[in-house]
Amino acid sequence: MASPYTLSKASVAIGADSPLVLASTSRYRAELLRRFGVPFVQEAPEVDEDELPGEAPEARARRLASLKARAVAERHPRQWVLGSDQVAYCGGQILHKPGSPEANIEQLLALSGREAGFATAIALVSGATELIAVDLTVVQFRKLSRDEAERYVAAEPAHDCAGGFKVEGLGISLFESVRNDDPTALVGLPLITLRRLLAEAGSAVP
Repeated sequence: MASPYTLSKASVAIGADSPLVLASTSRYRAELLRRFGVPFVQEAPEVDEDELPGEAPEARARRLASLKARAVAERHPRQWVLGSDQVAYCGGQILHKPGSPEANIEQLLALSGREAGFATAIALVSGATELIAVDLTVVQFRKLSRDEAERYVAAEPAHDCAGGFKVEGLGISLFESVRNDDPTALVGLPLITLRRLLAEAGSAVP
């Protein structure tokens, strides 16, 4: 999907006086972004994240990343704002955050032995400028018994994560394989892609 925006020379560089605004309150995304050492602040986008009928996972991720970034950018017209969204899916169905330990266990059992996809989109917005990209990750879950799923959830509750696992922790033990171009994408913020977008925006990471 082409962006309706074009790069604007009027956009300001990211710095101490004009930090990047992360349109998310996610601690996972904040932890990843800190790796780059760029100054940033977090702000909740407060947007409607309802699904649209027939919307594909990649299109949904793109739409929501853009929507979040633009909602916050309206309040910060001369700063770069970063929005991100991740959509998990399996067998043609979008997977939601489990929300509870019990639902977490059932979701992992439903994914046992199956392949799941994760579309992680980022949108970088400043004024009339929008840069957007999507990373696609494919995960092959190994066969899981109920006991294994219960032990995982007890050891590492992940009911606030899409797919019900934390790949940066014990969750890696749930998989047979992970296929993607950016190992940070599955955590929620594809840093390889973000570095490229920041460079395009004129704010290169050291």
